[in-house]
Amino acid sequence: MKISHIECFPLKITPQQAYLGGSVEGHNSDYYYRPEYRCVYSRKMETCLVKITTNEGYVGWGEALAPVVPQVIAEVINHLFAPLLIGQSPFASGVLNSKMYDAMRDRGHITGYHIDAIAAVDIALWDLKGKILQLPVYQLLGGAYRETIPCYVSGLPEPDLPARCHLAKQWQNKGFNAFKLALGYGVREDIENVSGIRETLGNDANIFLDAHWNYSVAQAAELAAALHPLGVGFLEAPLLPEDIAGHRELRAKSPVAIAIGETERTRYQFKPFIEQRAADILQPDVGRTGISEMMHIASMAEAWNLQVAPHLSVGLGPCIAASIQVAAAIPNLFMLEYQPPVFAIANQLLTTPLVCEQGHYQRPEGHGLGIEINEERVREYDMGATC
Repeated sequence: MKISHIECFPLKITPQQAYLGGSVEGHNSDYYYRPEYRCVYSRKMETCLVKITTNEGYVGWGEALAPVVPQVIAEVINHLFAPLLIGQSPFASGVLNSKMYDAMRDRGHITGYHIDAIAAVDIALWDLKGKILQLPVYQLLGGAYRETIPCYVSGLPEPDLPARCHLAKQWQNKGFNAFKLALGYGVREDIENVSGIRETLGNDANIFLDAHWNYSVAQAAELAAALHPLGVGFLEAPLLPEDIAGHRELRAKSPVAIAIGETERTRYQFKPFIEQRAADILQPDVGRTGISEMMHIASMAEAWNLQVAPHLSVGLGPCIAASIQVAAAIPNLFMLEYQPPVFAIANQLLTTPLVCEQGHYQRPEGHGLGIEINEERVREYDMGATC
């Protein structure tokens, strides 16, 4: 059996509200900068799906986390990867991953879009292998440690504290009792927000904080000291991701667990954080690592007695399903992220929706990733690039 065809779908979907809050209407550009997060965002929900077909008609779907200009992923797969993949066995995924990585290694492209594109192909190959063998991916990875996947509600995208508290309480009433605040607005304001959420939810709720790389070591240490009495479970992305030494220093000072990793894509990038004991919880995103590399990272983390809390932001159906499959199959899972507005859009692209309720993802039991893509709906959002 050989890979015979590869097709990419860079998508732009208009949501009711921009990611993490904001308007989607009345603007000249899809892209805008959020100074508080040091980053460019899209008013659309953007991603890139890839469909890999064999000469015997089996199909696997993958996805790269591509929150801006997803057409770049399609171009990389089209021009660099398709010649490597066509005619190869879908079961040679390890060899194919190495060849795709090596294709641009000596040109310095060991992160970014090139690796994101590999992740999309890798997820599709795991889906394809599962479909051929009629097994879910978690079985191919060695079996499941858990039947359902614990999760936390991420973001609470409301403009002020009272609205965030109200939204958190609504989710708690639905059986969710773990929440992450997307803050980084200053030590005092962050503490005020966490205090308000804690008072609203009570002492039994799990609360986490994402600081979006906004603090110095001294500021982050001050914040962590104030968060500890409030029972915060982890402080995510407190420093710029390049500052490994700063993370090591902060972890030594902080009474709150330090979580990092959404910016990293390979075991090589996680290695110095692990070896220098610069983090407590690792947060790789399957849309940037792929399933194979995610398993390598989780295995490295396990050897150093670290937990893994997979990052999951604007990835849609294949990303979410792949994250659930991996989360079921790793022994050192902390918790999986849950983005309700994104989850709803993701389910619009599936023939049968994924389920997340009462604080847990339900593990899809179908073959491969356990999902079926509504290709007609996907083509409605396709920007027109194919490979």
